[in-house]
Amino acid sequence: MEPSMPLYKDSRVPVEIRVADLLARMTLDEKVLQLNQYTLGRNNNANNIGEEVKEIPAEIGSLIYFDTDPGLRNAMQRRAVEESRLGIPVIFGYDAIHGFRTIYPISLAQACSWNPALVRKACAVSAQEARMSGVDWTFSPMIDVARDPRWGRVAEGYGEDPYTNAVFCEASVRGYQGKKLSDSTSVAACLKHYVGYGASEAGRDYVYTEVSPQTLWDTYLPPYEAGVKAGAATLMSSFNDISGVPGSANRYTMTEILKKRWKHDGFIVSDWGAIEQLKNQGFAADKREAAWRALNAGLEMDMMSHAYDRHLADLVAEGKVSQQTVDDAVRRVLRVKFRLGLFDNPYTPEVPDRFLRPSSLETAGQLAAESMVLLKNDSTQILPFKDVRRIAVIGPLARDKWDLFGSWCGHGDPETVTTFWDGIVKEFGGKAEIRYAEGCRRDGNDRSGFKAAADTAAWADVVVLCLGENMKWSGENASRSSISLPAIQEELAAEIARCGKPLVIVLSNGRPLELNRLEPMANAILEAWQPGVKGGDAVAGILSGRINPSGKLAITFPYSAGQIPIYYNRRKSGRHHQGFYQDITSEPLYPFGHGLSYTTYAYGDLTASATDFRRGDRIKVSVAVTNTGSVAGDETVMWFVSDPYCSITRPVRELKYFEKKHIEPGRTEVYTFTIDPMRDLSFVDSDGKRFLEAGEYNVIVNGKSLKLNLTE
Repeated sequence: MEPSMPLYKDSRVPVEIRVADLLARMTLDEKVLQLNQYTLGRNNNANNIGEEVKEIPAEIGSLIYFDTDPGLRNAMQRRAVEESRLGIPVIFGYDAIHGFRTIYPISLAQACSWNPALVRKACAVSAQEARMSGVDWTFSPMIDVARDPRWGRVAEGYGEDPYTNAVFCEASVRGYQGKKLSDSTSVAACLKHYVGYGASEAGRDYVYTEVSPQTLWDTYLPPYEAGVKAGAATLMSSFNDISGVPGSANRYTMTEILKKRWKHDGFIVSDWGAIEQLKNQGFAADKREAAWRALNAGLEMDMMSHAYDRHLADLVAEGKVSQQTVDDAVRRVLRVKFRLGLFDNPYTPEVPDRFLRPSSLETAGQLAAESMVLLKNDSTQILPFKDVRRIAVIGPLARDKWDLFGSWCGHGDPETVTTFWDGIVKEFGGKAEIRYAEGCRRDGNDRSGFKAAADTAAWADVVVLCLGENMKWSGENASRSSISLPAIQEELAAEIARCGKPLVIVLSNGRPLELNRLEPMANAILEAWQPGVKGGDAVAGILSGRINPSGKLAITFPYSAGQIPIYYNRRKSGRHHQGFYQDITSEPLYPFGHGLSYTTYAYGDLTASATDFRRGDRIKVSVAVTNTGSVAGDETVMWFVSDPYCSITRPVRELKYFEKKHIEPGRTEVYTFTIDPMRDLSFVDSDGKRFLEAGEYNVIVNGKSLKLNLTE
């Protein structure tokens, strides 16, 4: 008689039963190996750092897979499934931050689109390309609320506002994970970096952060709670020390909050080498102690510290880590693997049509267009171009391909990029003569190209000056003390401005920039960010007027780096008439929510279904917005709430809802915010308990305010 199939191999059996059955069959050594992540392949952003296949145990839990070859992935998976005792498949992870092969705009730019449905669609593109290449798990989205643009990783998140990060987090998770994780086009999402990484001192990576319990709950945790509620399979612990306890050994955040309060049943992975880093932070004497501190705090998977695989079995034998703790960690890892369908379909089919599908490129192009922000368009109204016959395209970013990807460029191919020059030639070719001059490199002191650039500008009717950052000037380990462009670029702009021709500056960058010297030189400034493969088409479409810009800033542009930190939802000052800078303005150059259009909008007064209400009521607040211009546009209405008096001081205003609608010329659209008082008007205390106080609340839209009164 043939032996019956083990329960864990039977796809008809519920996941929890399969997990329990497999866990009961595993030895301690097999369990320990499930809690470790190795690397395989070549990393686009670094050197070849993957171990040889023969050095990776077949029973390993996870691999970071830097390749795109399903065959190589399947070979490694075959070792795990066919050569190990229990045949437990490997989960393959990768940093598909804003695209896998079809690279769309950086996450900071995506937030400026205010179109979470489109971001969800883009993440689904990334998931499809990743899964069909052998990747099951992406280390994305990054939802660190970031208020210091000196921090390079501000490019990877959704800006300075907790609610905005929460909304785009939910959209990203649902885009990556699809209807169910086991689908062939879905990948497991990973919320990072849990938690408070964006509060880094002076905008530097890996360093100490001072986050009060109150700020932890009202600012940094909300996006993670939203992601967990959306079903995010995994989280990544943060490098930073959180007020004395490192994120990778913080029991309060990982166990008390995430597992006990929020009931998350997936697993947490460390950031690269973060467990070993506990030694550097002075939280562990050696790697062995770091291992038991991390696992006992609730960190299930060790990414590249080699702390668990080398020390966990001994720690169990010594009684420093319980068998129950190990079992719970392994159970969480196995649960995600079962949900991904890896036990039933461990191999990746090799299909030719994986990348750059027309629909994927269309999504990338639409997201690039909606992400771009028209910062300035002065009284000359040079944009959009009308009857322009000679266009000068100048600057170090004009013909650049790689840098339009931004940091974390995935497996993007620069040959697929439409440069700003390419887009302008395609848009205006046959209608205008177009000439190019580089002018200068992105950095350095070589001014030899200035004359040719000035001559080209003097010839033209209008100048498009393309300035910005190298892709590696933002992202991980890319902190900067200054957020201005290199002096050579500002000098080029001054040289071109002296020609007296209408000047449009197009910026490609991964963070807010200090523009107070450039701004007076330009008639118009378009923030294109690092827009991905279709950036050139989007820029050209905005210049021509084929695309009406609709982006609005999800992060403040300071007037000067000396103002940092500066963000819209600060708390109130003790003296409203004092405390300002003596040498510069205290106002930002471009505030949160700023963004111009080629049309104009008139906002009506706010109206409410009721202005006096009880805590169990639902109130509808509406505003009519009319397109008073001559072209159609997409307008985002942002709904802010202000609580003038509260037992815990609150920000001057807090974004609680936003909505983007298309409005034809002369037409009016009504935007409505349905207020749930406990959700939208309440606040949290320093232990995360939500409370709602009776009294006055203000709803604010576009400078208009409506007073509401909670009677009980």
